[in-house]
Amino acid sequence: MAPDPNASGSGTVPSKEPKRKKDDKKEEDLSDEDLALKQQLELYVERVQDPDPGLQKVALESMRQEIRTSTSSMTSVPKPLKFLRPHYGTLKAYYETMQDSDLKNYLADILSVLALTMSAEGERDSLKYRLLGSEGDIGSWGHEYVRNLAGEIAQEYAKRQIDEAAIDDLMELVQQIVAFHMKHNAEPEAVDLLMEVEDLDILIEHVDSTNFKRTCLYLTSSARYLPGPDDMLVLDIAYLIYTKFEEYPNALQIALYLDNLQYVKQVFTTCDDLLLKKQFCYMLARHGVAFELDDDMVADDDDREALQDIINNIKLSEGYLTLARDIEVMEPKSPEDIYKAHLLDGRASAGASVDSARQNLAATFVNAFVNAGFGQDKLMTIPSDNSSGGSSANWLFKNKEHGKTSAAASLSMILLWDVDAGLAQIDKYFHLSDSHVLSGALLGVGIVNCGIKNDCDPALALLGDYVDKEDSSIRIGAIMGLGIAYAGTQNEQIRRKLAPILNDAKAPFDVIAFTAISLGLVYVGSCNEEVAQAIIFALMDRSESELGEPLTRLLPLGLGLLYLGKQESVEATAEVSKTFNEKIRRYCDMTLLSCAYAGTGNVLKVQNLLGHCSQHLDKGETHQGPAVLGIAMVAMAEELGLEMAIRSLEHLLQYGEQNIRRAVPLALGLLCISNPKVNVMDTLSRLSHDTDSEVAMAAVISLGLIGAGTNNARIAGMLRNLSSYYYKDASLLFCVRIAQGLVHLGKGLLTLNPYHSERFLLCPTALAGIITMLHACLDMKAIILGKYHYVLYFLVLAMQPRMLMTVDENLKPLSVPVRVGQAVDVVGQAGRPKTITGFQTHSTPVLLAAGDRAELATEKYIPLSPILEGFVILKENPDYREEQ
Repeated sequence: MAPDPNASGSGTVPSKEPKRKKDDKKEEDLSDEDLALKQQLELYVERVQDPDPGLQKVALESMRQEIRTSTSSMTSVPKPLKFLRPHYGTLKAYYETMQDSDLKNYLADILSVLALTMSAEGERDSLKYRLLGSEGDIGSWGHEYVRNLAGEIAQEYAKRQIDEAAIDDLMELVQQIVAFHMKHNAEPEAVDLLMEVEDLDILIEHVDSTNFKRTCLYLTSSARYLPGPDDMLVLDIAYLIYTKFEEYPNALQIALYLDNLQYVKQVFTTCDDLLLKKQFCYMLARHGVAFELDDDMVADDDDREALQDIINNIKLSEGYLTLARDIEVMEPKSPEDIYKAHLLDGRASAGASVDSARQNLAATFVNAFVNAGFGQDKLMTIPSDNSSGGSSANWLFKNKEHGKTSAAASLSMILLWDVDAGLAQIDKYFHLSDSHVLSGALLGVGIVNCGIKNDCDPALALLGDYVDKEDSSIRIGAIMGLGIAYAGTQNEQIRRKLAPILNDAKAPFDVIAFTAISLGLVYVGSCNEEVAQAIIFALMDRSESELGEPLTRLLPLGLGLLYLGKQESVEATAEVSKTFNEKIRRYCDMTLLSCAYAGTGNVLKVQNLLGHCSQHLDKGETHQGPAVLGIAMVAMAEELGLEMAIRSLEHLLQYGEQNIRRAVPLALGLLCISNPKVNVMDTLSRLSHDTDSEVAMAAVISLGLIGAGTNNARIAGMLRNLSSYYYKDASLLFCVRIAQGLVHLGKGLLTLNPYHSERFLLCPTALAGIITMLHACLDMKAIILGKYHYVLYFLVLAMQPRMLMTVDENLKPLSVPVRVGQAVDVVGQAGRPKTITGFQTHSTPVLLAAGDRAELATEKYIPLSPILEGFVILKENPDYREEQ
């Protein structure tokens, strides 16, 4: 062994001579301390190669000490590493010649650290020497070293997977690194490493009560950016961690996101606290899940009934009216209060000569939207002085034919969610002989029951008999009513009632189209094969002429709703759709694709849909409309995708064909629904004066959608100006009126946003209602401005109070101070950063705008839900002491 070190030693001496001359200039710049350190280290390098093991050991120890003490901070390259750079190759060569011993392992450790700054790209030296070195504590070399190792492990793991080599030694190192990261508040880095080596299960052992919240927050927010099926795995882990630490409300949210009812049941059965279970019920009710409690979940019968009532949303109307009284907006508003015609110059009011039935129809919708859920208004519910039916009948008959349908249904919008009062008031219309009024009354029964489940199923009892009547308008009223009342319930009785209509050769086409939509709504996101087959057969049976009808677009949509957000599950049905008549084939393809990936943020699907929009096709191709809407449906999942989609849609406006331009405003409306972003508002304002009247109409309706329920003054002003600009154009004026009604939806207390719980959960029935209405708007003239204007009532599925209502342990409203401000993203930040900014303090109940978040401003109560939205139960804080 003796000659070896000499040989390599003599090899190093000449290599240092020429260096000296170059370094002379540099050495003058070094301070005395640095110079001493440099010479010291060079001496150690010499000594390491000494034949005497004792000297070697001392030299290695000293070198190790120098490196360790310097790597505590990593703002610049530590001096010892800098001065040892020239000797890296020397030490490496010498290492190869050594015999196995503790000293060799020692040197390996040092080389591993030197490789941090020295090794060539892609060599993974640091990891190589780490695996060869001693089994010391990994963290003692400093944080940067550990991060570098983690990066090299990820690369090495990928390579070994390809070569199918063993990975046990890597996994041991991973365990050490993860333990180090979790101890040092670097949870995101631990999670990233485990994702790279595909073994997130390790995480569950390493989380503790101090860091599990931050870890889960990182997991849930990164899930949106991961490709399937990784995203589901990540959320599964988050669910397991939450249940391990008994954070049941968070676990329930993840169970709802995964749409996993097994998990929901598990949360109910493992949690013992009855109050918490009540809070879970409020969360389920807000999400619109049809869920039956059983003995395992809640043992006591009375408790179970009370909890089931919360899930069934029985108390929603009461809570909403409490909010309205608190904010003092109970006073009914008339359409004139919304139009504010007195603010405009003279010509708008002179425009009353326009088709008055159309004007009255618009007023009906405005009245219905503005007074939604308040139980009183100035057109439909005024108590009658004389006994002949009162003024509600008078307003009803100021509408022509199918207008009466919407007018009769508008009564139920005003009584929204209040089933008992609603059914009592609608009852009078059942005794009139007019088929349009009856149709509206039937639709009204559905609207009143929207989102409210009742044990005695009043909607089914009342509507069931009318589904098979002769008159097609009555049938449509009953079918649409059932679809709205039972959306998302997957109710078998409804399927047995409606499915036969789809394959009934005698049924009129519009009845079949609405049946497909209603079945799609009832079975939304269920992938139910029987319903899918029924709709597919109905599509195959259509004749050429029927496929040209405007309502044909509702059939593929009904089919798409069955797969809403279910990704790959749609593929079998998509294959079948390739066999359809070429008139509808591509339309069906786009609709299925966009529904299946709605709310997933899947970038590849957005690219696919953009590809379809970039083609310049012959006239008469309709499938690009749903493709444009599809971009918005897929990209609305998270903020980044949303911003990018808005920019892509701007490009489509400039380069797209006419049928694409008509859909772009609607897509923008969906992306920013109830969230008026200034840039989108300006784009829509520009498009509302477009030369193509269909583009202008779509833009006007979208202005209503982005401002829905916000009372946004700027949009209200734009719409007022548009109403005077278009005072001669009945169709556009109608659209302006509808938009005005939407902006003041529920006097500003409602929202249409299908996302809730801080944009984490997407309510499938709400999205389904909005998409149905938007698909109908793709052919504005034939559907909304034709005789099917009542499709606007599908929006009722998405209407929710945008409130925070705090209740006490007996579920009675409880007013407490809360801070409401703009939500701040705190994922991956250390410590406990502030989650809201620019807040104001109010006392509950309060309204939450898009992007707002609330937090309690008092220590006296503890909220049972981590997210303050909707109904939140507060329990008294046992540790609270009044300040003297």
